[in-house]
Amino acid sequence: MATGLVISAPASGVGKTTLTLALARAWRNRGLNVQCLKSGPDYIDPAFHAAATGRASVNVDSWAMDRGTIAHLVSRGADADVVLAEGSMGLFDGVAARGVCGTGATADIAEMLGWPVVLVIDPSGQAQTAAAIAAGLRDYRAGVRLAGVVLNRIASPRHEDLVRRALDDIGIAVFGALPRHAEISLPKRHLGLVQAEEQAEIGKLIDEAARFVAEHVDLDAVLQSAARWSPQIAKNGLNVTPPGQRIALARDAAFSFVYPHMLEAWRAAGADISTFSPLADELPDASADVCWLPGGYPELHAGKLAANTRFRSGLRAFAETRPVHGECGGYMVLG
Repeated sequence: MATGLVISAPASGVGKTTLTLALARAWRNRGLNVQCLKSGPDYIDPAFHAAATGRASVNVDSWAMDRGTIAHLVSRGADADVVLAEGSMGLFDGVAARGVCGTGATADIAEMLGWPVVLVIDPSGQAQTAAAIAAGLRDYRAGVRLAGVVLNRIASPRHEDLVRRALDDIGIAVFGALPRHAEISLPKRHLGLVQAEEQAEIGKLIDEAARFVAEHVDLDAVLQSAARWSPQIAKNGLNVTPPGQRIALARDAAFSFVYPHMLEAWRAAGADISTFSPLADELPDASADVCWLPGGYPELHAGKLAANTRFRSGLRAFAETRPVHGECGGYMVLG
């Protein structure tokens, strides 16, 4: 039977992704089958999850998705020993108005699935106040259960002792405390982390994070805090209409923001997907019904894309008779 946990924090930049990757790899190294999910619309973190677990990660979003869609996506972890859902921003951060079944907050997913939350707390510049923050998050919403916390970027043994004592006084378990460790810091850029496929040493970085976390965190206690979970396997896939019967999809380092579950849904609905690389000056498949330019970081490759006249002229010719869809960075390139 699979078990499930949510990894969250009071805010962004506290260490959720690093802890998620480290736990996933450490448990995988012990022979466990680990599935990761990402709460919210994020193209970057799931690629790191896949690098850590060897399994594709998917996004679940209570603002944009109904409960059936979320259940369908989460059910891919049915054969795993443990499923880790990494949150976005702070635990309760979402939009002001409810969407399909929630505000998009990580707490929605935790409550919906009945999974406890492991909080990553960074008490830099504070001590006992960290316990007040953890207590506030624990008590803010009835239905969201806190399993315990992992302290990150601890300055000294005395610092750790002050925070641990304060948390112990209010009955919050501390699974471990991570000293500052620059070697496992993931490089960042605007919109988030530098993409996993751009980092040649990503495997070594995740291994080092797993080693470091295993040294300072009680992996068994974290695992035991996970909720037992028997997913209902969805009989039907996502109800998605593909944009065409045959889709020419730009896919390379400049155009990488594609949700795996959407490609799976297009294929399940009968669509054929052919990929091409604008960076390699390739053309969209001439037999395609539609050309799709997803987001990514094309601005990092602007000079090369501008010089690839074969790609640009081919795209213009395609657009004379068929639709070309550009989103995010893909729309920038069309401009």
